Amino acid sequence: MDTFVQTEKTTLKRRHDRGTFDRDTVYSILDEAFVCHAGFVVEGQPYVIPTGYARVDDQLYIHGSAASRMLRTLAQGVDVCVTVTLVDGLVLARSAFHHSMNYRSVVVLGRAQVVKSLSEKKAAMRALTDHIIPGRWEEVRGPYDQELKATLVLRLPLVEVSAKIRTGPPVDEESDLQYPVWAGVLPLKTFSETPVRDVLCDPAIPVPACVSRYSR
Repeated sequence: MDTFVQTEKTTLKRRHDRGTFDRDTVYSILDEAFVCHAGFVVEGQPYVIPTGYARVDDQLYIHGSAASRMLRTLAQGVDVCVTVTLVDGLVLARSAFHHSMNYRSVVVLGRAQVVKSLSEKKAAMRALTDHIIPGRWEEVRGPYDQELKATLVLRLPLVEVSAKIRTGPPVDEESDLQYPVWAGVLPLKTFSETPVRDVLCDPAIPVPACVSRYSR
């Protein structure tokens, strides 16, 4: 299917025009961002924790220490809400009320599952590594068995998913259009700077192409 099935929980309550369930749009946002926020409840107390992730087809993978409270809680199959946001620009209106941001965001609802298969766990670790720097997995030492045992990997199926996007200029009241103040959009982008070598790294080792040519 080219779109995710819209459910009652993923239906936007405001600004329906900014919502989309297009699968490729959701994928592109998830693949570009680095950090997701996982929201869950423990004994009545809500938590929202930032963490790294990677997408493989219709699965979202997160990982961390097996002692992590967040991962141990999610591993129990509790409801979780995972969000990802990219800020593309600051929208500067003529009134304070109409200032905003241009953004692309994704909300994923569901229940995570523990990855038990060693082969899937390694594949997830590879995806998580290459999500940071594509091609990096092939250059580095893979995880030892004890490192894999100390790592908890969770899989969150992409089933109940929606995206919300704002683009374009400020939307001012007609009565404000003549107000003598600059209005427009300040675009924001993520870019890389010159790589900084680890002081313990052999100076003879060249910067790999996946780093020197990195762009996002």
